[in-house]
Amino acid sequence: MYHNRWMTTVNNGRKVHRGEQAPGCPVRSGEDGVWHIQDYATARQFLRHTDTRQAGLGIENALRHQGRMRLPMLYRDGPEHREQRRQTARYFTPKRVESAYQDLMNRLADQQCEVLRRRGAADLSALSFQLAVAVAAEVVGLTESPPGMPHRLDRFFRIPDPHARGLSAARQKAFNNFVLMSFLWRDVRPAVAARRRTRRDDLISHLLDEGCTLPEILGECVTFAAAGMVTTREFITVAAWHLLTDETLRERYTTGVPADRVAVLHEILRLEPVVGDLLRWTTADVEVGDVTIPSGARVEVGVAAANLDPAEAGEQPRAVCPGRPVGPGLSFGDGAHKCPGAHIAIQEADVFLGKLFAMPGLRMIREPIVTIRPDIASYEIKGMILAI
Repeated sequence: MYHNRWMTTVNNGRKVHRGEQAPGCPVRSGEDGVWHIQDYATARQFLRHTDTRQAGLGIENALRHQGRMRLPMLYRDGPEHREQRRQTARYFTPKRVESAYQDLMNRLADQQCEVLRRRGAADLSALSFQLAVAVAAEVVGLTESPPGMPHRLDRFFRIPDPHARGLSAARQKAFNNFVLMSFLWRDVRPAVAARRRTRRDDLISHLLDEGCTLPEILGECVTFAAAGMVTTREFITVAAWHLLTDETLRERYTTGVPADRVAVLHEILRLEPVVGDLLRWTTADVEVGDVTIPSGARVEVGVAAANLDPAEAGEQPRAVCPGRPVGPGLSFGDGAHKCPGAHIAIQEADVFLGKLFAMPGLRMIREPIVTIRPDIASYEIKGMILAI
């Protein structure tokens, strides 16, 4: 039975509560016709299956343009998706992170720590978003922007009001379109223009070499912004929340070697996956967990539940226990759509949190507010005020 001396004695180590989350029946069909997978082994098997395609994450809107323009990589499946992943994999390798982004991460982390030092107190989500935007912008190639890109993206990715109807919904949609056009004209278009003149070693240059149009590049930039900027901000914030409220965990992180620190971050991410549910459509009958899911079924993979499966996580799966063999679990997904930027996200978080927790007298003076995006059970953490 798995055990180590860092295991906490709490029953539930999670900060983010998304309702009752626990592995149950491996595969079941809900009353609404949606199939649900909650245990770890079955979820991983399903995510690796080739007879599925993406659902959720705004794909329904993107599919309206299918045939007129190339869909972003996030929304593609099959051989085309695999080839695009192969061509862009070089931007996310550990070697690339160390050679191209490590110095940038250190410099940006120092800048945000200096902001906190100068002000005396600051909202961690704002500090971490500045860092996450700048790093992802370097990978993508959004480096010609005027000041304010974090603010523009933050407005665009705010969790919408799920109860908005009529005029309120129309205003919400109009506002999102306005922010999207602002991002296009102030951030994407200047970057594309610069790379039409001189190619660089980044994603936008690659997309231009592939013959992508400006709207197609905008689509890729938006999906990479969501994956590489917003999720990293949320993870950095929730990881700091754990470290600030668990002295034993904080000691292990601040005094540990790099492998110890990564183990702490992986364990926090296992407990607190930024995206709690992954959605797929089946394109043929799929057999998983001794059950056949029919073709054309919508399937919800409960990552937040599967990560608590004791068959993979070991004993006390709700406790914070760095060093579990399962690592971050399925928090980065699995299969063809596994997050390509997983290594960047962990390194970025480690660089910033390492510098942040080295600041004397660091403390939390206001706990954050957590909002859940119901469609994918993702969280947004705002208002965590740190002081030194």
